[in-house]
Amino acid sequence: MKNLNDIIERARSLPGKKIALAGAHEVDSLLAVERARVEGIAGSVLVGHSDEIEAAAKSAGISLDNYEIVHEPNPKQISATAVKIIKAGRADALMKGLVSTADFMRALLRTEGGLLTAKLLSHIALFEIPAYPKLLGVTDAAINISPTLDEKATIIGNSVSVFHRLGIETPKVACVCAVEKVNPGKMPCTEEAAILAGMNRAGQINGSIVDGPFALDNAVSPEAAKLKKISGEVAGDADIILCPNIESANILYKSLAYLGKCECGAIVVGTSAPVILTSRADSDATKFASIALGIAVS
Repeated sequence: MKNLNDIIERARSLPGKKIALAGAHEVDSLLAVERARVEGIAGSVLVGHSDEIEAAAKSAGISLDNYEIVHEPNPKQISATAVKIIKAGRADALMKGLVSTADFMRALLRTEGGLLTAKLLSHIALFEIPAYPKLLGVTDAAINISPTLDEKATIIGNSVSVFHRLGIETPKVACVCAVEKVNPGKMPCTEEAAILAGMNRAGQINGSIVDGPFALDNAVSPEAAKLKKISGEVAGDADIILCPNIESANILYKSLAYLGKCECGAIVVGTSAPVILTSRADSDATKFASIALGIAVS
């Protein structure tokens, strides 16, 4: 996968896919799913109060003739109703519209009737970066604040599963820290990076090549890796950047998006169906790419 258009074309190649939009009474969300419909990515089931959905659609200039509307008058139940639609096989990906984040996450994580399949949820963004020859995954910028070693192993597994579904059999995962050498005691993330690499070599983390610790430069630049005499299949050629915590991942995500002007598609994984979370601050291109990514891996 060289760019976001590759993901969009893959999504287009999967006919009959649908999104369950929880809280469809929001103009931005309706515009996003309408573009997905018009461009042949997916149809949508709109969940929420039907009167409010109709008012939002009128404001956006969208005809509802092409949509199924599921009337749910109780705001607290909208997300749960959307999850039931996924569970019933009537939609392939879940998208958050104008609903409470707490209610949305509660519906996802319910022991009975939720969508959680992995040990935990995690967020991955795939960036198209002009200076990089392929899409670059960044995880986890949105869900896990300070993941433990075991949680990082699960986050790697979640991210790798996305690449597998995109046809990349053995993605390269770089465990990134501030430095590329283990610094015992003072920089625990470097120790954990080395342990994760060892777990991968021992077969405890499968389907990928995991290495680290890396500094960001020698994870994505062959020249930097060569200069610092860092070898291995991941050095300078990472597919996925595993950041040590949410602060570093979020800063990297927003640096790429706002300073680098890079577009991305982002989803939440670890669930039986992809979860599309877009922000009002996201560009239209990022919203569309996130929907396409969710459909492409569904």
